[in-house]
Amino acid sequence: MSSFDVAIIGSGPGGYVSAIRCAQLGFRTAIIEKYSTLGGTCLNVGCIPSKALLDSSHHYHDAVTHFKEHGIDIPGDIKVNLEQMIARKQAVVDQTCSGVKFLMDKNKITVFEGIGSFKDATHVDIAKADGKKETIEAKNIIIATGSKPASLPFIKLDKERVITSTEALKLKEIPKHLIIIGGGVIGLELGQVYLRLGAEVSVVEFLDRILPGMDGAVSKEMTKILKKQGMKFYTQHKVTAVERKGNEVWVKADDKSGNKVDFIADYCLVAVGRKPYTEGLNLKAAGVKATERGQIEVNGHLQTNVSNIYAIGDVVRGAMLAHKAEEEGAMVAEILAGQKPHIDYNLIPGVVYTWPEAAAVGKTEEELKTASVDFKVGSFPMRALGRSRASMDTDGFVKILADAKTDEVLGVHMVGARVADLIAEAVTAMEFRASAEDISRMSHAHPTYAEAVKEAALAATDNRALHV
Repeated sequence: MSSFDVAIIGSGPGGYVSAIRCAQLGFRTAIIEKYSTLGGTCLNVGCIPSKALLDSSHHYHDAVTHFKEHGIDIPGDIKVNLEQMIARKQAVVDQTCSGVKFLMDKNKITVFEGIGSFKDATHVDIAKADGKKETIEAKNIIIATGSKPASLPFIKLDKERVITSTEALKLKEIPKHLIIIGGGVIGLELGQVYLRLGAEVSVVEFLDRILPGMDGAVSKEMTKILKKQGMKFYTQHKVTAVERKGNEVWVKADDKSGNKVDFIADYCLVAVGRKPYTEGLNLKAAGVKATERGQIEVNGHLQTNVSNIYAIGDVVRGAMLAHKAEEEGAMVAEILAGQKPHIDYNLIPGVVYTWPEAAAVGKTEEELKTASVDFKVGSFPMRALGRSRASMDTDGFVKILADAKTDEVLGVHMVGARVADLIAEAVTAMEFRASAEDISRMSHAHPTYAEAVKEAALAATDNRALHV
């Protein structure tokens, strides 16, 4: 029987980063993955492939709508080759997953392919695809099994016409009409991919706005922008039934007044969130506690009720984000090494990779009002930037929320070009507890999108933005 200092179940961003950090700290490390490729949901059927399709569809959309204005004439019709687009996406995925395998080899991490389940608190059985079973021993075990798409109890996912995000990444045709149940990040990103390629896209959302977890100003701006692009929104609609009839999908819903509404399309994407994936782990054998939803209970050190077993990422409380899982994976490795790492969960940024992008860190205006925090607001429109006009990316804004008394930045919310990258400036500033004035006095290169951050900080500091 092979013995290890640390065994990690799951090779997504949390799992593989944790394995690397454990190996760096001198632990004999193993990682167990049920699929034939490493990288988990994010690399295989989540973050990476969806961004590849978003980029490809963005190029097509620009060619059709903006090239002529830029002085680029393309003779003949511009056409979508969906098969090639999907093939390119898969090539990006394959290369990325191969990179993780390289990192495992480089750091001398033992990789086991198979389904890992607890035999007891220090032993894991690995059921392999060929029917064979192997058992390994580990002093410490980290659960990093991630999440899977959630659904509604009355929906039958046939994975052909009624699909999840996994199937939406490999369709063989562009939908004529795509109905998306759920107005969150996943639904909007994949909806924009197919909207750009020519599909009619209708988003049915139970709550009163899309992106309900983000600042209200972001939700309002994204609604306006995506509507302008052609996406249709039906908020405050409760879906009551989803039926497939041949090549059609019928979605039945009640609107806010209780009226019955029918939507008919050729594809329906169920994007109502994700849920922790703990099936097959046999947690009971190890004595690990989980909630009814399958979420594993952990303390502030990500330790379960069993002292040598930890859990990270989507399978525990908190935002289901790859970078949050990575931070937690590294944190557990360092705790095992006797270090004292720390994660400020308030400073985990969130990003929507539509175009324009949306990004945020810290508190929303709604959260500050609920908490009765006295704050001030500084906002600056992207359209006022020379860089935005040059690139024809004039939608969006940067909004900074700062404490009314101390001027400390409490939250930053953005919509615009490249704000997925720009949000890192806000995270850095808030990590060092910067004030709005601190940011306003930093030199920002001109012309850049980042100037909007400086201007929003100026607006929050005695309302003295320069370019509006």
